[in-house]
Order: sequence, then C-alpha cells, then structure tokens
Amino acid sequence: MQVIFIKDLKKQGKKGEIKTVKDGYAQNFLIKNGYAVPVNQHNLNELENQNKKQEQENQKNKEEALKLKEELEKIELEFIVKTGKDDKVFGSISPKQIKEQLELQGYKIDKKQIELIESISSLGYHNIKINLYGSIFAKLKVHVVK
Repeated sequence: MQVIFIKDLKKQGKKGEIKTVKDGYAQNFLIKNGYAVPVNQHNLNELENQNKKQEQENQKNKEEALKLKEELEKIELEFIVKTGKDDKVFGSISPKQIKEQLELQGYKIDKKQIELIESISSLGYHNIKINLYGSIFAKLKVHVVK
C-alpha cells in the first residue's frame, strides 16, 4: 500500500514523502496514529498544494533575507568597553549583546543566528556572520572602543 507521510517518523519517512509499506502496518499504525494518509487523488492534490505554498513561503523568506542582508552590511555596531593595562579588554562581547544592539536599531535577529568564530575581546574592528536564512549570511561590522 502506498501512503503519504503527513508527519516525520524516524527511520520511516519524512513529511510529504510517498512510500510503499505493508497494508497492515499502514492501516494499523501509520494511518491510525496520524503519521500518514493513503495515496489517492484528493491527498495527492493536497500534497501538491502544500508544496506550492511551501515553495512560495521559501521564496518570500529568501527575498526578505536578501533585503535584510543589504541593510545589515551597511551598519556598524559600536561597543564601549572598559580596559585595563595595555588596553586589555575586560570580558568580551557576546551574541546576546550584539542582538540587543541590533534590536535597539530595529532589527529582529535571534542570538542563535549570530556566529562568532572567536570571542570579541580586543579593541578594534571585528567582522561577524549572521545566518539569515539557509545559506544567506550577512557580514556585520563591530567596532570595540574604550
């Protein structure tokens, strides 16, 4: 029996995938527990509509990410820190602090999206990467001054 998975099921199938399974397994487990539906014209049309909606949403998100990338690459964040002897910085700049600075300027970025290759613990300019969507990254300039 062929079924369309409507939920991910570990080691069996992912959402939207069509697979052939044994009749008893399909009826008594997959369909009964809401993991899959039988393949018929109505369910195939529904799957096709969902795929189109998902594709349109992905395209929209990608366009928004590219627009945000252009805006972020134009700005520069400045952090004023305390320093000790020989301009040694106390502590470092965290992704949470960068997120808060961006929010003050009107950008909604999650701190998980901010990728720090090394900690920002010295004076000067630093480039950081922000993962906006999929493989779209923005390079943001951070200036640390005393």
